[in-house]
Order: sequence, then structure tokens, then C-alpha cells
Amino acid sequence: MRPGLANPLHGSRTDIASTAGRIATYTSGTATAEGPANPLLLIHSINAVGSAFEVKPLYDHYADKRPVHALDLPGFGQSDRHDREYTARMMTDAVHATVAKLQEANGGQPVDAVALSLSCEFIARAAMENPAAFRSLALISPTGFEGKARDASVPGNRGKPWLLNALNWSVWDRGIFRLLTMRPVIRKFLEKAWGSKNIDEALLAYDYETGQQPGARHAPYYFVAGYLFSTDALRVYESLQLPVWMAHGVRGDFVDYHHKDRVANRANWHIEQFETGAFPHFEVLDQVTRSYDSFLGALTTMADTSAASHAAAAPGPERKLKMI
Repeated sequence: MRPGLANPLHGSRTDIASTAGRIATYTSGTATAEGPANPLLLIHSINAVGSAFEVKPLYDHYADKRPVHALDLPGFGQSDRHDREYTARMMTDAVHATVAKLQEANGGQPVDAVALSLSCEFIARAAMENPAAFRSLALISPTGFEGKARDASVPGNRGKPWLLNALNWSVWDRGIFRLLTMRPVIRKFLEKAWGSKNIDEALLAYDYETGQQPGARHAPYYFVAGYLFSTDALRVYESLQLPVWMAHGVRGDFVDYHHKDRVANRANWHIEQFETGAFPHFEVLDQVTRSYDSFLGALTTMADTSAASHAAAAPGPERKLKMI
């Protein structure tokens, strides 16, 4: 644990060694007869002070119903914050590593993954690359549907080396990050995300603390310089064959979903809109979980129906005897 920084979530903490560095993960909850057997993984967004605290309402809610897991992505929270290259590829690899550990601990069950904002691009790519590891995806306020279509035919990122070099210039690199992580600046960012001044004060407090940690500036600088944004995000979303639940709000600075029509009519996509900002689970948790639970319930029903159909179609003992 970093001195002076509490874990963002309750429960047990396990650190995973991976090619993306040491990843801090958190686990809580117990299995119930009613809950799905699949692991539930929650992934925070990317910004100057991101951490697993951003998924706390969902984590606390589902801990009473099923085992739930979350992580601090590389460069954030309690995970490694080394001075290294942070890219969309690295974050996707961190998702792969975490999902593999969850499957190992849960009998190989595929994962239900929930991500916020830019991290939606990472879980979508991970699911495209290893679809068998995921049962479903939930995308809350996903990036990749805004502005000019990011639908390049080959994977890449929008990194600008000149901007990264400017941010890392030794004369001011720490000073710039101190400005970005001042309490009033963080508050203003959250107000833009919420589209309201009624932000979550506990999140603000943790954001400030995590922004004061050694090495906290490294990953955010790569984010600001564009290295965590994929050039083919829309094509990745369009490639998904598994069930996808997408939710977004209508207030604040993050409401551009101009290209969501590219997936809206697909049978495997379910899209919900809430009268909130970009973090609807902080504002209307009951509405968000009710919609998401309905989506998951439909998956369980389909799986049960499919299993029953296979069982009915299989030869019974007497028929097998006659065949012999």
C-alpha cells in the first residue's frame, strides 16, 4: 500500500504481476444461489486522478449479491506508477491479465466486465481478442462514438510525441501536474462530468489523495497526449459478437454519441440513456442496476433455455441402449 493512500475499495486486495506491471485488484462479496456464477469485473475511467473508487457504488451494491472484483489500472491508484510508456495496448493487456486470474480462480467461468469512459475501449478490444473469456460487456459513458469516426482499418493510437515531450519537460512537468490535481481543478472536472455542481464529495477527496502520490503524473501525461485513445475504436465495437449493455447520460461535457447508430440496431447491443451526467451509477444507482440486472437476467434465461434444449435433444439411456 502506498503510504498515506488508503485502498479505494473494501474487501481483500491481491496484486497481479503482469507485463503491464503490478496491478492492484480488489475482491468482495460471496456467491449466492440467485446470483450468476460468472465473475463481475469493474474498471474505472482514465483521467488525471483515476482509480477504482470511481466504481465504488457498483462494487458496494453487487458485493451483497455476488463476488465482485475491481482493479486499479497501471499508472493509477495502488498499481505501479513507473515512468514508462502507457498505451491503449498496455491497458488492454492489463485487462487480459486480470481476467485470466479471475477465470483461474472461478473455474474458468467467462467474465461479466463493466468499464467507464475510455476503459470501455480496452475491454472491447480484450473481448474482441479473446471472446471466450467474456460472457458480456457493460459500457458506461464509453468513448469512441464521438466526433470524427475513429474507424481506422489497422490498430493504432492517437499519440502525439511532441505533446508528450512538452509535458515531460523537466522545467515544468511536476508543476503542470500539480496544477491539474489541485482540489478546485478536480472539482471543476467532476462538475463537467456530472453536468452539475452536485458531485460526489468522497470521490473528490480520494481523487485529490491519489493525485499526490509519487509517479502519479506519468500515465495521465500519456492520456493527455493521446496514447490511450485507439484509432480503430469504432471498428472494435462493431466487431463484438457477445452481448453488450451500453449506458450514458445527457448532461455535462461528455455526451457526444454521434456514432452510436453504428451499433444501436444490432441484436447483441442494448443501449440505455439516463437523465444524468457521465457517472450515472453515482446519481441513479437504482436505475442503473435495475437496467443492468435485467440485461444479465436475460442472458441467464437464454443460457438456461439453451441448456434445457440440449438436454431434451440428447438421447436418453433407453434410446442409447437400442442404438448399441
